[in-house]
Amino acid sequence: MQKIAVINISEESRPLAQTLEQDLQAQLIKRAEVGTRWQQFDAFIFIGAMGICVRTIAPYIKDKHEDPAVLCVDSLGVNVISVLSGHVGGANELTRQVAAILGADPVITTLSDNAGLWALDTFEKRFGWSLAGDENLNACIFAFVNRKPTALLMDIRDAGTEYLEKTLPQHVTIINDISEASPQRFKLLIIVTPYSLETPIGMLSLHYVPKVGTIGFGLAHHPDDYKFIKSQMDSLLSQQGILPCACRYCTIDVKADEPFVHLLREQDHEEVDFFTAEQLAAVEVPNPSDTVKKHVGTPSVCEAAAILGSNHGKLIVPKIKGKNFTVALAIDHQHLREQEGFIEIVGAGPGDPDLVSVRGRKMLERADLILYAGSLVPRELTSCAKAGAVVRSSAGMNLEEQCALMKEFYDQGKFVVRLHTGDPCIFGAIQEQMAFFDQHKMHYHITPGISSFLAAAAELRSQFTIPERTQTIILTRGEGRTPMPEKEQLHLLARSQSTMCIFLSAAIVDDVQRELLQEYPEDTPVAACYHLTWPDQRIYRGVLKDLAKIVHDNHLTLTTMLVVGEAIDNRKGLSELYNKHFTHLFRKGS
Repeated sequence: MQKIAVINISEESRPLAQTLEQDLQAQLIKRAEVGTRWQQFDAFIFIGAMGICVRTIAPYIKDKHEDPAVLCVDSLGVNVISVLSGHVGGANELTRQVAAILGADPVITTLSDNAGLWALDTFEKRFGWSLAGDENLNACIFAFVNRKPTALLMDIRDAGTEYLEKTLPQHVTIINDISEASPQRFKLLIIVTPYSLETPIGMLSLHYVPKVGTIGFGLAHHPDDYKFIKSQMDSLLSQQGILPCACRYCTIDVKADEPFVHLLREQDHEEVDFFTAEQLAAVEVPNPSDTVKKHVGTPSVCEAAAILGSNHGKLIVPKIKGKNFTVALAIDHQHLREQEGFIEIVGAGPGDPDLVSVRGRKMLERADLILYAGSLVPRELTSCAKAGAVVRSSAGMNLEEQCALMKEFYDQGKFVVRLHTGDPCIFGAIQEQMAFFDQHKMHYHITPGISSFLAAAAELRSQFTIPERTQTIILTRGEGRTPMPEKEQLHLLARSQSTMCIFLSAAIVDDVQRELLQEYPEDTPVAACYHLTWPDQRIYRGVLKDLAKIVHDNHLTLTTMLVVGEAIDNRKGLSELYNKHFTHLFRKGS
């Protein structure tokens, strides 16, 4: 969180200062304190005349990479002006935030912002990238904002590159290889890659290094020569064309207390994750070692750690041996742009196309094949598919046909989205598909979705957890063709009288009601929610003794969520946030 100081110049604007103090968790200081506390805050917000603001900060301004952000708000709160460190210091973004708090107009004079161009000097902080040399940064920014022909080379995929692709200015051309970066055609080259590249002579260049690599390392003989080992690791990776600043680190947990690991974290501020020998031993690697297994219980440390740390990614640099260490590097498959198949299992949400997650929508827009559960997922959810994408319903397919279709596209290096209703991990049908993917060593990932039980709470306008009444939500189903485990019979779960959300059970509602009545009072509130968030949504409220009648009379089908519990429509419970015992959560004056 930013540490922000507010300097109020006049008594008239005190309410503005108090509002910013509260909303930004800022600290009110006196104008005379600014000089002595210049390096203690990330941002200073002056409320008063611009001249007073400028004269106050002038003696302390040094460099945009060091100076804090400075804003000036007029005494009436009409305008919020970004004064200093607009990009690097974050003043422009804070200006927009403060303007939103006060209902004021943001005043930003930076050319790139006003022209709708990229703020190149913010990418490091914004996307977590490093800059491989910044001696030409100002010259590059000048060329870019003046719309000189620019080439953009990206060989990985992350949030930053997705942003660049979606907001591509007209004077920027995406290229696929460094050989296309001709000085006769382009004035500026922007590169986003973890690999070292030799840029053409005669053109400006900016090389951003995304942190997408995972270094797995092993240590031997308790080495304590930190600088030597670190420099050797960096040198070996550089020889493989990898920039070390593109990587995070992983190793076996028994090395967590090694001096090298402590110094790696403390001196270089690097992230280090640890895995057990059992976790590492379960990973198939190209270069196992009986010696390593004898000493630490796993045939691989560096390669296995790199693969695990990268979410079972692609091993880019196999094991390299150094003096007293081994090192390997892998990259998560989701970051790779090369033609390699990948499957994303996406939760579609309860049905409304607007309720799919932002990430899920991005996956759908990127997919070469969308295979959606047609009997449960509205086709409208696939309307964002790109031109040329194949969109198929799995409603008429068996499991073998679904898997065969996905593998066909996967083997062609395509990106596949398997679109399931709600959240795919709750009463979904992904277990068998994942077993198939694992068997064929296919790479996949899961994007969660909004479950229908959450949609039920929203549509019922009910808080499913009520303090001192019910603090548990049970997600379950009745016993139909799919047997229930003995300990999960409905009448046993009902003993807690928690809020219960019952999936896939409208067809056996008589059995459901009979079991629930063994524990819940017959006047317990219930709701039968059909096609939640769909255009034909219908919700019927009642009490438990009438649940079966409600379902039968309204001809409700399998796509019905049954909700049981006193939390439905309950307005008597007291939320902890407003309980007198929790008044310490509120700030003075709120």
